[in-house]
Amino acid sequence: MTTTPTTTVERSAEPAVGPKSPKAAGGRARRPGRIRRFGLPYLLLLPALVLELLVHLVPMAMGILMSFKQLTRLFLRDWTTAPWSGLDNFKVAVDFDGAIGEALLKSFVTTCLFTVASVALCWVIGTAAAVFMQESFKGRGLLRALFLVPYALPVYAAVITWVFLFQHDNGLVNHVLHDQLGLTDKPSFWLIGDNSFFALLTVSVWKGWPFAFLIVMAGLQNISKDLYEAAALDGAGLWQQLRRITLPSLRPVNQVLVLVLFLWTFNDFNTPYVMFGKAAPEAADLISVHIYQASFVTWDFGTGSAMSVLLLLFLLVVTGVYLVLTSRGRKTADV
Repeated sequence: MTTTPTTTVERSAEPAVGPKSPKAAGGRARRPGRIRRFGLPYLLLLPALVLELLVHLVPMAMGILMSFKQLTRLFLRDWTTAPWSGLDNFKVAVDFDGAIGEALLKSFVTTCLFTVASVALCWVIGTAAAVFMQESFKGRGLLRALFLVPYALPVYAAVITWVFLFQHDNGLVNHVLHDQLGLTDKPSFWLIGDNSFFALLTVSVWKGWPFAFLIVMAGLQNISKDLYEAAALDGAGLWQQLRRITLPSLRPVNQVLVLVLFLWTFNDFNTPYVMFGKAAPEAADLISVHIYQASFVTWDFGTGSAMSVLLLLFLLVVTGVYLVLTSRGRKTADV
């Protein structure tokens, strides 16, 4: 028996023993690159998170800390040296038999009524305008642009203009209602007394409904026109189409829209402050201006911070309950 010698080619085909293959080395080399690729989004978000921390979270934490201190004008130079008061500031704020608690409760009730009325009117007017704008007609683009003017104007310029319109002696509102139409016996005071609530509500609705119009109009673009054509063939009128097709299809959009309008209106400070200044009338004493007065007018920052914390807790509870109820309603509708 003879043995066949091993050729050079066969020897070269055998796996070499020594350093690891380039493939394995390449696999290890790609791992740091993978980490960098997945870590890059978080690195890009880091500046925004730091700014959010500095602009919102840090002042919020300081406000919560100040609510547990007897912080008055005597400790403004170094507020950290103010003595601790525990829950005394919160007790004063919720003591509705006392002057501070009673005033806060009235302001809270006024703010709730104002918010409900403003959000409802903004939603109704915005939805009606958006549905009306769905039909093509001459000048629709120009009318859309005009509808968005109140939302695009700076708040201070718009509110100051309304202040001139509501003037008692030479305001346009009294000129039209009293001088031209004769609807009132005498010129009304719109910036003081009970009428201040309706003046503030008018300005809030005027500058808020274009946002509702914009959001609802965007939501209407996702509704197929085939649904309306099929409903029309079945004999459904305009009101039935609105009730059976438009509103159910806009439910997710309206859920977010109502929540945003509620938070914006309830926390609105610019509108009442520009209209009435530091001393708002009792009928238009919104809680945002009331807390400002309790903090920066009376220089009782401890009690004012406690009111702000209570307001924050109220908004968190209302938002949480609203999200739970709307999510349950959405699941029920899907089933």
